[in-house]
Amino acid sequence: MVSLALALAYAGFVALCLAMDRHHGQVFRHRAVPWQRQALRLAGWLLLAVSLPACLAGWGWPVGLVAWFGILSAAGLLLVFLLPYAPRVTAVLALVLPICAVPLLLF
Repeated sequence: MVSLALALAYAGFVALCLAMDRHHGQVFRHRAVPWQRQALRLAGWLLLAVSLPACLAGWGWPVGLVAWFGILSAAGLLLVFLLPYAPRVTAVLALVLPICAVPLLLF
């Protein structure tokens, strides 16, 4: 559950990041239209919200809530260090990480 929560939190932060014109242009080389910005904001907040139940399912309320804040920090740190050097990789990882984390739930 930890890997899924981290992947969802990272994808949520990337979506919120891409909702800004500066970062959207950095990754896609063009500005986002208003409906894209709104959709990215909504998707970002939903992904961050969905990462909380993933933490709670793994650890329960007392530890899961604290772990969620740690996972949010780790996902944000990964984005902050990756975006300036490899902007397109950040968007690809946001799509790939949640897909790769789902099979880990079976183990």
